[in-house]
Amino acid sequence: MKNLYKTAITTKGGRDGRTTSDDGILDIKQTVPKSMGGEGGKNTNPEQLFGAAYSACFGAALEAAAKDHNADLGEYSVTATVKLGKTEDDELQLSVILDAYIPGVDVETGEQLVNEAHEICPYSRATRDNIDVTLNLLLEED
Repeated sequence: MKNLYKTAITTKGGRDGRTTSDDGILDIKQTVPKSMGGEGGKNTNPEQLFGAAYSACFGAALEAAAKDHNADLGEYSVTATVKLGKTEDDELQLSVILDAYIPGVDVETGEQLVNEAHEICPYSRATRDNIDVTLNLLLEED
């Protein structure tokens, strides 16, 4: 693989720790959510960070797909809903719902762009056949 970018992220203290990047730009406190027995509060958690990364990457993949088709995404957005649950075997498991809002495109074009973005996006490829990922196309109502 030809390297395009590299970063190192370190977390000390796990889910109740501090996460920093090697360049110092990222420096955040993480807290276990209340629903998982933690104190919650105004700090982030791994699922939020994963959702932020996945939605941004998927958005970039949508832009690449739209460019290939000369399609205008308008003021699009991607929302990643990340769930952490347990399997029947009591193992922790992630699932993601990606809601791609693409105003001004027709259903056929929108579905094509979302499906192509799912093929392009490195996060989609990394999670393929590992976690459930649901793709939703949201269009502007007439």
